Amino acid sequence: MAKNRKNYHPVIIFREGGRYIVGWGIPTPPKQYIASVMSSETTGMDEKNMEQPSTETTLQEEDVLTNATEVAENVAKTTAPTAVVEDDGAPSASEHGDSMHEDDVQTPPAPDSAPLRFKRGDLVEGVITSALPTAVTVDLGDGAVGVIPGRELERMTRQALEELKEGKRVTVYVVNPHSHEGAIILSANRAIEELDWQRAEAYHKSQDPYEANVAGYNKGGLIVRFGRLRGFIPQSQISDDRKNQLEHGEGTTEDRYARMVNDPIIVKVMEVDRSRNRLILSERTASRERRERRKEALIDELTVGQIIPNGRVVSLEDFGAFVDVGGAEGLVHLTEISWKHVTHPKEALKVGQTVKVEVISIDRDRRRIGLSIKRQEADPWDEVATTYQVGDLVKATVTKMTKFGAFARLTQAQDIEGLIHISELSDKRVNHPREVVKEGDELDLRVVKIDVKNRRLGLSLKRVNSPEWLDRDLQRYMSGQ
Repeated sequence: MAKNRKNYHPVIIFREGGRYIVGWGIPTPPKQYIASVMSSETTGMDEKNMEQPSTETTLQEEDVLTNATEVAENVAKTTAPTAVVEDDGAPSASEHGDSMHEDDVQTPPAPDSAPLRFKRGDLVEGVITSALPTAVTVDLGDGAVGVIPGRELERMTRQALEELKEGKRVTVYVVNPHSHEGAIILSANRAIEELDWQRAEAYHKSQDPYEANVAGYNKGGLIVRFGRLRGFIPQSQISDDRKNQLEHGEGTTEDRYARMVNDPIIVKVMEVDRSRNRLILSERTASRERRERRKEALIDELTVGQIIPNGRVVSLEDFGAFVDVGGAEGLVHLTEISWKHVTHPKEALKVGQTVKVEVISIDRDRRRIGLSIKRQEADPWDEVATTYQVGDLVKATVTKMTKFGAFARLTQAQDIEGLIHISELSDKRVNHPREVVKEGDELDLRVVKIDVKNRRLGLSLKRVNSPEWLDRDLQRYMSGQ
């Protein structure tokens, strides 16, 4: 059979999707053979009733089928995996995928020809020798010439087309090193995309931050352009600041996402999976690392007692509030939020609020900053010390009860709360304050203790009408107090 190979020609064996599988052989016998096989499979004809080909024809047919099998195996090895869109909402990173056009036929070289210089997927530099609306020809060196077909030019923007000028050096992607017409099919778009994949892999390896803009969103997170690729930021990898905007912003969730489009953003590349067309980014990781670096620098700059007029509340916890003071976060402990009694920060603050804070502590070893809001407000205890005396009658409202007593807020000094100890509620035995008072009750109370240093005020209900204060009450009444 080898002596007859010079009479062989390319023969299309079958077509799969957008590809043709091609072998070398004598055209007429394989077509007859394939037609007879297809007819047999369709009609269920018994093999004994089929016309048997001659011995010479059978050998030719076996040679063709053998070559077709080899071609199919080669195509399977060189074909890139199909892009997959994951169920987690991550979009396909590539806009083009790895699909081939019908005329990008992978034809094997003739048995006597030299090996191909290029292979599919190569990135090659060349010089444009002609630029026409129907095709752009590129000199690849050593006599090799490739073509960017018109179908790609039709999809390119005006700006991209203007870049394809005669004499300009370009990087191109080899789509098919030997088409059915013997041409080298090239792609400029795929070359740019391939370079973007390589750049993404470099960012993933180095973990350098990447600056871009929010390009869009879907139900699972944000989309960021990485050159021609689309990077995806899952909702779990959005920064805390941006997550707060999503949780507490106005309008619907879609409205909140829409307002983020075109916002500048800094991310890190967390996953590059070209086989699945996945490019996963994280704003949260980049934000935290940036804050840590900023915090280290800021701790060296801050001093105890320094006033920061434009701190921003970024999160609320049971034990206090975290406030951004210029790229780093400090903690305002629950006891430093207000002179009033506060059980949770949300009673006095909300995320995003601008507050004036004072630096009250700096732990450079543990990189912690302590802040206070209430120290930038007038101390209501100054008024208590100069206005009230033990024995005075005051009006107050019960705010909270505990097993050891009830707290009451002064009507004339709303920032001050005093304690009515359980022993000061009644002359009778009391097991729990709710037996005598309830929250919201407005009462006349007697001041029985003032401790300005420790900021404690003792009040009494049972001593309001006590004879020991009768003369004092009468004297103050007569003086108009």
